[in-house]
Amino acid sequence: MTRRLLILGGTGEARRLAERTLAQFGSRLVVITSLAGRTAEPVPVAGEVRYGGFGGAAGLAAYLRGNAIDLLVDATHPFADQISRNAAEASAVTGIPRLAVVRPPWQRQPGDRWIEVPDAPAAAAAVGPLGRRIWLTLGTTDIEAFTSLTEHWFLVRRVDPPPAPLPLCQAEILLARGPFVLEDERRILAEQRIDAVVSRASGGATTVANIDAARDAGIPVVLIARPPPPPEPLVPTVEAALGWLRSRLDA
Repeated sequence: MTRRLLILGGTGEARRLAERTLAQFGSRLVVITSLAGRTAEPVPVAGEVRYGGFGGAAGLAAYLRGNAIDLLVDATHPFADQISRNAAEASAVTGIPRLAVVRPPWQRQPGDRWIEVPDAPAAAAAVGPLGRRIWLTLGTTDIEAFTSLTEHWFLVRRVDPPPAPLPLCQAEILLARGPFVLEDERRILAEQRIDAVVSRASGGATTVANIDAARDAGIPVVLIARPPPPPEPLVPTVEAALGWLRSRLDA
């Protein structure tokens, strides 16, 4: 019997999971990946793809029921805590098994100058005395916390051009899509004379080169802490998620 899997995606883990699931269980599973639609040209994903939100936990539960979904994997970004909460609630309401893939956090290394803060306003307060040239690798909502720093210049990396001018007094936009390479990150730090980096503590390999380059250069990194993880069951890797799927298919 063919079963139906919904992956809540938008991450490298979700793309790899869709590809490897089809490779291993393609005859036994229909794989659907849901993308929020925030990126104009997302990286291609194996299997079926849907775009847009669900309308909260109730909307996700209705989608799961209406599309005969048998299994749900939440492989969203560690900071996408709202959709993760919705996934846990929808799973509880519908009885459809759910798994969350939560990538391991970065571990502090010798030479790291991390300043760990709870949120974007605290990050803006922390960068004030660190220098005038700041590299932000944040989303638009977080960037708004830095509008009061009118004497600072910001380098802002994004996948797509912003739909409106950034709410910063002095800023340059760098368009790029990860994963990023250490040598390129080192070059950007040097060429742009960066005094400090601000990043979310996302973990994973896609943006870690930025953290590694800052360590090599002795530059401080202001890290915004992750929100609490979703409820169990949780796994740290795509390989572990494949094991969970295999156990469910064989049950």
